[in-house]
Amino acid sequence: MIPYRKEKIQNAIVFFAREHRKKTRKPLYQTYLYKYLAFLDFISLREIGRPSHGVVYRAMFRGPMPIEIYEKKEDTPLYRFVKDERGEIIVAQNKPNMDFFSSYEMDLMNRLIEIYAVTWMTTDVMSDASHEEIAAWRRTYYQNPNTIIDYTLEFDGDLLLKKENELTYPEEVYLTLKAMAS
Repeated sequence: MIPYRKEKIQNAIVFFAREHRKKTRKPLYQTYLYKYLAFLDFISLREIGRPSHGVVYRAMFRGPMPIEIYEKKEDTPLYRFVKDERGEIIVAQNKPNMDFFSSYEMDLMNRLIEIYAVTWMTTDVMSDASHEEIAAWRRTYYQNPNTIIDYTLEFDGDLLLKKENELTYPEEVYLTLKAMAS
């Protein structure tokens, strides 16, 4: 139930491709993209109760992998996927339309660029950071590697067993949205 989900995903991709290149002077390889998207979804979930774009992730060895983006790798008027000698990069073709994002999401996206778009950042370091930062990945990977990550696992404890007065605001929002989607 995320309005303009496809547009949000595409504009997030071009945002990260442009800003990462601008800040590091290096292209955005797909592994970096997958980490940026996962951080955006799971941090947003933890802080405000809903993922930014709600991509389905698989708990892979190197961290959360957005299945639909990995499998399709569709070129759009905003960006295209290009293979080079080191792997697959995302090349921005246009500017992102930031009207699809809330001010919170834009702030978070900029925060992620400030933290991770540094010249010394490697995909290994970024993968390790995703392992540390994303509890749902850890809980899924160590129980059932390579399976779909349940967003609910990002929260502490069993949300369904918590009493109403024990729920945090983000947990309450998430449960409400999840119930509405059912």
